[in-house]
Amino acid sequence: MNNNNMMCDLETGVCGVAGEEEMEMIDFNQPKKSIEVYYVTDPICSHCWAIEPVLRRFKEQYGHYFNFHPVMGGLLEKWHDGPIDPANGIYKPADVAPHWREVGEHSRMPIDGSLMIDNPVQSSYPPSRVYKVIQKNHNEALAYQFLRRAREVLFSFNQNISDLSVLIEIVNKLGLDGEGIVREAEQPAGQQLLNEDFALARSLGARGFPTIIMINEENKGVKIVGGRPFEYYVDGLKQVLNKEELQPNPQPSLSSLLEKEKLLFSKEIEVMYHLEPSELNAFIEKELPPGSYEKKEILGESYFTK
Repeated sequence: MNNNNMMCDLETGVCGVAGEEEMEMIDFNQPKKSIEVYYVTDPICSHCWAIEPVLRRFKEQYGHYFNFHPVMGGLLEKWHDGPIDPANGIYKPADVAPHWREVGEHSRMPIDGSLMIDNPVQSSYPPSRVYKVIQKNHNEALAYQFLRRAREVLFSFNQNISDLSVLIEIVNKLGLDGEGIVREAEQPAGQQLLNEDFALARSLGARGFPTIIMINEENKGVKIVGGRPFEYYVDGLKQVLNKEELQPNPQPSLSSLLEKEKLLFSKEIEVMYHLEPSELNAFIEKELPPGSYEKKEILGESYFTK
């Protein structure tokens, strides 16, 4: 036996002949992010709210393959006399409420929607401009956090995110200067930033929300329109990478995910960890120490906060 070529196997615990080359070159570099993923969206898009659970898991597990670029699409500049979305029977703000409720019930991402009857969102441009100003002055991650918080307060907690005071409060809670950012967003330069996103969305061929476009280094891509199951996005990524298999990152621990996100609905936890609704409570008890979270309920759905 060659005593110079011995090792203990980390997995089996058995010690013996190494069976490997004495010296080999290995590459510790992370895979180069060669794919650009554009997410054309809008703060008041109910179907974008519905795909939050799937999109989060896709970013967490496969984000090492791509650069992620949310693009504001401009769903509603203002209400006017003509139809806004005749295909969905939406001619006036009150028509939105039942449509939103239906999306919420189907997706289990809670949507109240009653504010569209008594205090309707007049335009999705103000929160979109705030997103762009945070992105420009700070970074994409904070801007994306703002987008999440804006959707939470609109869809689940029934607050009007075209109201500047509501926007200021959301931005303040991110630890930023809400008044300063909202004031800047209301200047012509804020609209100019938004116009650049509109132009990008047009150039990508996006005509509805959500639209996700994945483009590779050869400038070839895949366009996925509307909310789709998790596997659609993984398959799209495989296509643009021209790979049969991808190596997903492990899901983050629930405690670290909740620490980062601050609020998660049941559906989001179920999708991230591939759980049946009946398995959720046992999973929560196993993963989160008692007293480290609060469980609340809204519109018949549970949610968890730090």
